Amino acid sequence: MRTDEAIRLVAAARTDADLFGVDTPARRYRELVAALHPDRLGALDHRVRAAATDAFVQVTTRWQATRTAAPGDPTGTPGHPTADSGRPAPDGRTATDGTTVVLGGYRLGALAHRGDLADLYDVGADRLLKLPRDPADNDLLAREAHALRQIEDRGDPRHLPYVPRLVDSFRHRDAASGAERRISVLAAVPGLHDLDAVRRAYPDGLDARDAAWMWRRLLVALGLAHRAGVVHGAVLPRHVLIEPDAHGVVLVDWCFSAVDGGTVPALVPGHEDWYPPEVTARRPAGPGTDLAMAAACMSWLMGDRAPRELRAFADGCRRPALAARPDDAWRLLGELDEVLDRLYGPRTFRPFTLNP
Repeated sequence: MRTDEAIRLVAAARTDADLFGVDTPARRYRELVAALHPDRLGALDHRVRAAATDAFVQVTTRWQATRTAAPGDPTGTPGHPTADSGRPAPDGRTATDGTTVVLGGYRLGALAHRGDLADLYDVGADRLLKLPRDPADNDLLAREAHALRQIEDRGDPRHLPYVPRLVDSFRHRDAASGAERRISVLAAVPGLHDLDAVRRAYPDGLDARDAAWMWRRLLVALGLAHRAGVVHGAVLPRHVLIEPDAHGVVLVDWCFSAVDGGTVPALVPGHEDWYPPEVTARRPAGPGTDLAMAAACMSWLMGDRAPRELRAFADGCRRPALAARPDDAWRLLGELDEVLDRLYGPRTFRPFTLNP
């Protein structure tokens, strides 16, 4: 699909079915992203670039919306609600068929992921129910819900796809044990892989030209959050998810976030060496906390393949004192672009795969 065709299609689409089709919507989405992605536009007229960028934002935003049902409506799948999916049991937690458990109106499916603090279950409609393993971690689940709401309320809507969408949040008390857990339901985006998977695919280090788009988009996610007054507090490879085809990035697990100058509440076990000094010393965190950890992720990802200029750039982000580090993700993104331009020239789209 050509860029001009994609722009016209987006402008003319009245419904999501018009935009993505009904037979192979994921394929149409990838075609649109490929045609409109800013890194693929080359030397087009500035008006065409502006129209393509606007269309790209519409496509990614509408695609995420189609993967997320309305809060409080846990039924069905996008565009195809079913008669019995996710219906609440009479007491809010009943095995509906002897094996299936319903929590707060969401029918638990397969265990999709085991996170730092919680297990995430597929509940249909591209949503995951996040259930803390220990009720003592309820405060961290509540912290994540608060952070995501604040980002959604205060953040630039164009960049919200860089963080998870909070669909629902509620408390559940187990009838047998009496334990109360704070539960979240998050929109899931298919086809994501964390940076640990990237490093496994490229054990000798990732080409800096591939790391560049991941770093740039990670800075966008952080810029979105920081402008909303939220510090992530745990920018680790396991929390940075990428979409290889469309060069997307989603920064997940906001349970360790700090809001409006607070402290990071806890460290992810086994990753103590990743944190800057202010976190381990229980001092207030700031944007520079996240920017230092992001630089550490990218240095680790590139390994010995990192050019000298990018190693120096990362070192500047990781100075020991928080006050000595960069504290504006958007300004840092511009500075990173200058380094990349000196190294590689104008940006071009570089296909990426986890199967080198």
